[in-house]
Amino acid sequence: MIYYRWKSLVYLCSGSDLQEVIEGHKMSLKRRCEHVTEGTHEAGSGTLLNKIYTELYITEGQSEEVDTQHEVRQLERTSKKNIQDTPIKCQDIFKVLSEQQRHIRVVLTNGVAGVGKTFSVQKFSLDWAEGLENQDISLVLPLSCRELNLIRDEQHSLLSLLHVFHPTLQKIRAEDLTVWKLLFIFDGLDESRFSLGFNKHQVISDVTQVSSVEVLLVNLIQGNLLPSALIWITSRPAAAYQIPPSCVDRITEVRGFTDSQKEEYFRRRFSDEDLSKRIISHIKASRSLHIMCLIPVFCWITAIVLEDMMTRDQRGELPQTLTDLYSHFLRRPEELTEADKELLLKLGRLAFEHLEKGNIMFYSEDLEQCGLDVSEVSVYSGVCTEIFKRESVIFQKSVYCFVHLSVQEFLAAVYMFHCYSRKDTVVISQRALMKSLESKNGHLDLFVRFLHGLSLESNQRILGGLLDQRNSHPETIQKVLNNLKEVNSDEFSPDRSINIFHCLMEMKDQSVHQEIQEFLKSGKKSLRRLSEIHCSALAYLLQMSEEVLDELNLQQYNTSEEGRRRLIPAVRNCRNVLSTSHWEVVASAMTSNPSHLRELDLRWNQSLRDARIKLLSSAMMHPNCRLETLRSGGLCWSFLNFFTFSTSCDSVASALKSNLSHLRVLDLSHNTLQDSGVKRLCSGLESPNCKLERLGSVFIFLPIYQLCGSLASALRSNPSHLRELDLSRNQLQDPGVKLLCGFLQDPLCELETLRLSCCSLSEISCGSLASALRSNPSHLRELDLGQNQLQDSGVKLQNHLQGSRVKLLSDLVENPDYGLETLFQ
Repeated sequence: MIYYRWKSLVYLCSGSDLQEVIEGHKMSLKRRCEHVTEGTHEAGSGTLLNKIYTELYITEGQSEEVDTQHEVRQLERTSKKNIQDTPIKCQDIFKVLSEQQRHIRVVLTNGVAGVGKTFSVQKFSLDWAEGLENQDISLVLPLSCRELNLIRDEQHSLLSLLHVFHPTLQKIRAEDLTVWKLLFIFDGLDESRFSLGFNKHQVISDVTQVSSVEVLLVNLIQGNLLPSALIWITSRPAAAYQIPPSCVDRITEVRGFTDSQKEEYFRRRFSDEDLSKRIISHIKASRSLHIMCLIPVFCWITAIVLEDMMTRDQRGELPQTLTDLYSHFLRRPEELTEADKELLLKLGRLAFEHLEKGNIMFYSEDLEQCGLDVSEVSVYSGVCTEIFKRESVIFQKSVYCFVHLSVQEFLAAVYMFHCYSRKDTVVISQRALMKSLESKNGHLDLFVRFLHGLSLESNQRILGGLLDQRNSHPETIQKVLNNLKEVNSDEFSPDRSINIFHCLMEMKDQSVHQEIQEFLKSGKKSLRRLSEIHCSALAYLLQMSEEVLDELNLQQYNTSEEGRRRLIPAVRNCRNVLSTSHWEVVASAMTSNPSHLRELDLRWNQSLRDARIKLLSSAMMHPNCRLETLRSGGLCWSFLNFFTFSTSCDSVASALKSNLSHLRVLDLSHNTLQDSGVKRLCSGLESPNCKLERLGSVFIFLPIYQLCGSLASALRSNPSHLRELDLSRNQLQDPGVKLLCGFLQDPLCELETLRLSCCSLSEISCGSLASALRSNPSHLRELDLGQNQLQDSGVKLQNHLQGSRVKLLSDLVENPDYGLETLFQ
C-alpha cells in the first residue's frame, strides 16, 4: 500500500491501480502530442514536436488593459520589440522565479493566431507524459475549448467531464481529484462559443455537482472548485478579457519566430541553399511579409508560394503585398474549374459570415448553412487541401477551420468582392472601410486591406476568373484611391485610421509613402502642409521606426486638428510627448513593451477628466511603464482643471504609492486642488514607494493653514528623495511657511531648491526659514522668495537693514558654513 499526501490530506490507495491510471493517461497524451503538422493534415507532413518548438517569453506583471488591436498590428509592435524579457521555458511556467512572486496557480498565455500556443501546450504535456518534467503533478488534463463547444448545451459534473474527454481516466473517483495535484489546460479560449460569467454564477465546490461547462470553468478558475488545482489558459489577446486580472497569477506570451528563427525555418525547409537565400532576401525586402513571418503558419504559406514561383518558369512579379501572396496561395498552380470556384465562394461565405461574428472554428451545421456538404470529398481535397482543414474529435464529430485567420479574412474579402462586383467598387470599398473604422478592436482591418487589394486587375487575373474584372478599370481604381486619401475619420480612433494607409499600400499606391519619406528627410516640419492621410502614414512610420523619437510635439506640424489627432499613435515610439489627447492611445504607449515614453506634458489641455486621469494613473502602475515626468495644467481660467476633483488626486496618489512607479517629476502647475484633493495627494507623497524628486506648484484653495500642515507632514514622513519643491503663487502666508519649515528641519531632508514666490509672505517667514536652515544647513542651494511683501519696519528689503529678519537669509548666502547659494528676493 502507498500513502500519497497533498495539501495535508492523506489518501490510501492501491499503488498498482494508481500507477495503471497514470501510465495509461501518459501513453494517451504522448500519442496525441508527439507529432504536429504544418498547414492541413492532408497537405502537411508529420513532424516531431521537439524539433520545431519555439520558446515562451515571460511578460512581467499583468495588465488590466487588453490588447484588442488587430493581430497584424500586434505583430507589427512585436517585430519592434527588443526581446529583453526573461525567457522562460514552457515547462517552468508554474514555477516561482523570484522572491517577489507568490504561488502560481493560474497562468494565462497570450499569442496571436497561429503563433504556437497549442504547440506550447503539447510540449508541456509531452514532457510530462515522457516523465521528463513536472513530475510533481499527478495528472495533466488538456481540455480543448473547440471540443468543449460540442457539449456547451449539456450538463456535466467535473468528474463526468474528465471521463468523457479522457477515457483513460474512467477509474478515477471524486476523492482522487481532491487529493491529487492536477493541472487543467484550457487551450484556445478565443475559440470557445460560451461566455464566462465571473460576476453572476452558481458557486460549485463539489466535483460531482452537475452544471454547465462555463459554470464549471469559472469555478475552477476562481478556486471554488478544487482550489489546489493548477489552471493554464491559452487565448488570442482579444479574448483574454474574459478572465479577470484578479484571477491570474502569471501572464506569458508566445511571440513566434525571431528574425534569426525565420531564416532558420526557410534554410531547414529547403535543401536548395540558393533557393532559401532568394526567398529570405525577398521576404526582407517586403515589410508586410517580413512582419507576418513572425507566425510559423505564415512562413509555411510564404514558403509554398515562393517555392512554386521561383522553381517554375514564371516571369510574373513576385508577391509584394499580402493580397498578392494570398491570391497566389489560393489558386496555385492549376486552373480553377467551375466546381472549384463554386466551392471557394461557399467557403468565402462561411469565412465572411463568421468573421463578423468573431468565430474561427466551425461545425457541421455552420458548413451546411453555407451550402457546403460535409460528406462531399471535395471539401477535403483539391483547392481546399491547403486552406481548410478538418479535425476529428470526440463524439465522432468534426471541427473545421481555415489554416490561419488571415486565410479566412482573405476568402471573406473574395466572397464580398464577388457578391458586389456588379455594383460600384468605390461604394463597396467605402462602406467596408467605414465599418472597419467603427470597430473597436479592428477585427475587420485585414479584411478591408484585402478587399482594396482585390480591386486591382493584377490580383483578379491571378485568381483565374474567380472575380468579375469589369470594375478594375484605371479610372475606377483612381476613384478608390482618391476616396481613401480624402476619407474623414474624425469620429474614429487614430489607430483605426492607420489602416487607410495600409489599404493604399495594398493597392500599390506608393505616393503617400514616398511623400512622407521625403518629408522626414527634409526635416522642415512647419513648412509643408500635411493632409490627414499623410498624418496617418507618418504616425505609422514613426511608430515602426527603429529610432526612438526624442520629442513629439503635435503643434509643430502644419496640419489640421484632425491631422494632429491622427499623429497620436506615434507616441508609442517617443520619449517626450507634448500637447496630446486620445488617452487610450497614450495609456497604450505607457504600457507597451518596451515603453519608451519618459515625459508626458499635458499642460494647456482642456480634455482631461477624472476617468482619463484614472486611465493614465493606472498605466503608470503598469510594470512596463517607465514614465518619469508628468506635467499638467495650463493658464486656462475659463474652467477648472481636472485636479479640482478629488477622485483624480486619488488616482495620482495610487500611482505614487505603487512600487512599480518610476515617476520622479510631478508638475501640477495652475491646477486647483481643494482641501480633500490635497490630502489625498499627500497620502501618495508619504508612501515609502514614492520616489518623487520634483513637485511642481499647485493652486490650493482655503483653508490653507491646515493643508500646509498635511503637506509638511507627508514630506517629513518620506523626505529623502525630494530635491525641488515649487509652491509659488499659493496663498501660503506666514503660518503656512512655518509649518513647512518643520520639513526643512528634518535631518533626512535633502531639498535643494525651494520656490515660494508670490505667496503673500512677510519678514516673519524669513525668520522661520532662517531658523530652519540653520538647524539643517547642508542641502538647500536655492531659495526663491520673489514677489512677496518682504519689508521690515516700513523699510524695503533692498535697503538691507542690519538685524532685520530678511537680512538673516542674506547672511546665510554669504556664510560658507551654509549651503545656500542663491536667494531670489
